[in-house]
Amino acid sequence: MIRVLIADDQEMVRAGFRMILETQPDMAVVADVADGVSAVAKARELRPDVCLLDIRMPGMDGLAVTRALAGPEVADPLRVVVVTTFDLDEYVHTALANGASGFLLKDAGPALLMEAVRAAARGDALVSPQITVRLLKHFAAGSAPRPVRHNLTERETDVVRAAARGLTNTEIGTELFLSLSTVKTHLAAVQAKVGARNRVEIAAWAWRTGLMADVG
Repeated sequence: MIRVLIADDQEMVRAGFRMILETQPDMAVVADVADGVSAVAKARELRPDVCLLDIRMPGMDGLAVTRALAGPEVADPLRVVVVTTFDLDEYVHTALANGASGFLLKDAGPALLMEAVRAAARGDALVSPQITVRLLKHFAAGSAPRPVRHNLTERETDVVRAAARGLTNTEIGTELFLSLSTVKTHLAAVQAKVGARNRVEIAAWAWRTGLMADVG
């Protein structure tokens, strides 16, 4: 059972997300709260598998909540999916830096919402390919790509490039003719080599270092 916490200041959004998620036999909403302070308190108390956080909330915004629950200084981070109205919201970049492992649009629809929750729960991340490319290119903008020496194997590089394009582990396996476990092994190895905390940070690293320079 995937235990989910929903934090959004709009009651209708919370009710809608709850209704969608609770139709699924493998999901349960353990709490829904209207502000960031309550989100942090409830998340620390209940330790849900996935936290769905709006960015704009009273008291403590979603960026601060994300850092409190999943930031670099958190010893046992929770999995956070940031939910926003805009596909290139200026605040999303900070959310990713603060440890968010997923990105979802509020109007993405029920199927994508459920898929994003399942992806986060298994340590994957769901960000649609178009948004990933636009978001991470924007995230990396402001400074020229910084080519770095790395000791990734050719196969690990292929997997990183695919992940940075927004593909899920299953899609990466299909594209590269790899088993799901092999994809996960490669990503874990890359994560250790480049010092990333999750696949979103791996993707951001790929864009920052010029590994994606030939991707339009």
